[in-house]
Amino acid sequence: QVQLVESGGGLVQAGGSLRLSCAASGSIFSFLTMGWYRQAPGKQRELAASVPPFGNANYADSVKGRFTISRDNAKNAVYLQMKSLKPEDTAVYFCSARNIDGVDYWGEGTLVTVSS
Repeated sequence: QVQLVESGGGLVQAGGSLRLSCAASGSIFSFLTMGWYRQAPGKQRELAASVPPFGNANYADSVKGRFTISRDNAKNAVYLQMKSLKPEDTAVYFCSARNIDGVDYWGEGTLVTVSS
């Protein structure tokens, strides 16, 4: 069973930074697109950022210029560097990855809380 485990969430003041990490466990060949979704209380889950193996990253308008997604294909890991955090960034952040067979995997989520 392939699993994705996120880490790096926590409490941070507005304007601060956090780096989220997602590490895959189990035996896999490779992932195609990997990304980070987020869900705030009372809101739908939305895509914050995604990146293919060898292409350009995609970002939600709300995080452009502040968040940077990166990946290590050899390690099957994906990261999200979050800067200039705002209270509206408060959410549970979920790691997502699609393997070469089109199967999607999800992490359990890590909570990011940004205080004023």
